[in-house]
Amino acid sequence: MTQPTRRRRAAALTALLILLGAFGASSREPLLYVSNEIPNTISVVSPRTNAVIATVPVGKRPRGMALSPDRRTVYVALGQDDALGVVDVASGQMTRTIPANRDPELVVLSPDGKVAYVSNEEIAHASAIDIASGKTLFSTPVGVEPEGVGITRDGTKLYVTAETNSTVSVLDAKTGRLLKTLHVGDNPRTVTLTPDGTRAWVSAEAGGNVTVIDVATDSVVAQFSIRDGKTKPVRIAFSPDGRLAYVTEGAAASVSVVDVARQAVIDSIVVGRRPWGIALSPDGGRLYTADGRSNSVSVIDTKTRKVIAAVPVGERPNDLLYIP
Repeated sequence: MTQPTRRRRAAALTALLILLGAFGASSREPLLYVSNEIPNTISVVSPRTNAVIATVPVGKRPRGMALSPDRRTVYVALGQDDALGVVDVASGQMTRTIPANRDPELVVLSPDGKVAYVSNEEIAHASAIDIASGKTLFSTPVGVEPEGVGITRDGTKLYVTAETNSTVSVLDAKTGRLLKTLHVGDNPRTVTLTPDGTRAWVSAEAGGNVTVIDVATDSVVAQFSIRDGKTKPVRIAFSPDGRLAYVTEGAAASVSVVDVARQAVIDSIVVGRRPWGIALSPDGGRLYTADGRSNSVSVIDTKTRKVIAAVPVGERPNDLLYIP
């Protein structure tokens, strides 16, 4: 047997083992899910090899994703199917769909994983869906073009951004009652809670800034620019220790690194075109961006703050979900 043949066989065996490990019920192989809007798929990337190891067909226009507390199920918002797709991680298959009202965009789960909350962009509502029964628990009017959704650690309050109104609606997560409306930066895209759960950060794409909300009082306590205010910040991920925040900047094809205590940008990382989704490995060592116009995922070493790989995925990757 020639050496090139041995190498090819070894590579094939390695790929097979990765696939078996990724989808085996007892495996602890980490996975990165990438929702692709145009081909209606999820690309499954191995963080160990930085390569796509599977493709999961789902419904029309998959965008936001959420992981169940037991890490066995992924829920993906299917905007043109008015539904949530339910993907079994072990098998890598979509097993069913759950009605989610018109045009769901992003999704979060209650802490116990029993309720899914979605932003319904087209009808300017936020909805709560009981996962077991598929019943809509409430559908509450919010601002125009809702997108970002965030939930408090105790599961009592929901925060929903509205792009056109430049507001965040604060809802009672049990009843859907509107508790408060907060004005933030122009064209808010996402809301992400800090690891300690005390603050909610809201990115404003047109405003070029981030607004900080005190969760205890539901009041705006700060607002600061991302670099020159023209980079179009979209989504946010916090380091596990809460000291750093990473902000994707669609128009600038970059990620800003923010010192949380100082609320100041300390570095910038060039990635692919139009980065939207963002995810961190649990240890904070690897950062991933979904580069929507490059049809790829950038893999960043957070120590060196350099891109170490660009993984080709489907067309228009939108959201990322790291599954430990």
